[in-house]
Amino acid sequence: MKPQLSYTIWFSQRTGSTLLCKTLEATGIAGTPREWFNCKPDLLKDFHQTNHADLQEYLWKLGSTPNGVFGINHSFYEPHFSQLTETLRKFPICPPTETSRTKIWKHVFPNHRHIFMTRRNKIRLAVSWWRAIQSGEWHLSANEHPKPIDLSHAYSYDAINHLYNECSMREAGIQEFFTEGNVTPLTIIYEDFVQQYDQTIRNILDYLELDSQSVTIAPPALAKTADAVSEEWVQRFREERQKGWTNRGW
Repeated sequence: MKPQLSYTIWFSQRTGSTLLCKTLEATGIAGTPREWFNCKPDLLKDFHQTNHADLQEYLWKLGSTPNGVFGINHSFYEPHFSQLTETLRKFPICPPTETSRTKIWKHVFPNHRHIFMTRRNKIRLAVSWWRAIQSGEWHLSANEHPKPIDLSHAYSYDAINHLYNECSMREAGIQEFFTEGNVTPLTIIYEDFVQQYDQTIRNILDYLELDSQSVTIAPPALAKTADAVSEEWVQRFREERQKGWTNRGW
């Protein structure tokens, strides 16, 4: 069934989007926002559908709650996004002559809203990203204990610096997508979200024109994965990144 309302949470890695999605899903009224496109852009094969009409209906069903609200959580990187856009362009609901990326997205996901998740401290973002890659521990449930992992030799300036640059380029790509469609998203900042958890969720529900007052906000489903090792890497990287600078930023 065609959604009555849809939205995308756009993110680069380690900005709290998974926690946000779990909490929104738990409300029961804000769709099922997950990384539905965290796969190869051959969606017919990945979702085991035979044609784009069936795929369109299947995708809407996956991300929707009974009230007709559809949600998706999506990162941005190329060439994946361009390939994905070409697949979405084949959906029956999208005019075959449409070429604008934002308009294609709007056709496929009706009555659409955009939410942008970011993190001010990109060094902590990059360190968190590299730690997750090295440990394999991307998320930690609220009642789960961290796995005993030896990360004593896992620090890499080059890797963290690459991820520091990559997250900025991904966010630049998202902004270009917004600019192309004259989109002003609702911006959610990780550092504010973790301090104003309940209010952030209610602000999003208000933005989606859903009932933000009577809904119950579930407690955070995930715990922080940052630890003493993370902090050591943050401090080491910021010193190495600014080595020889006359004017330091931090």
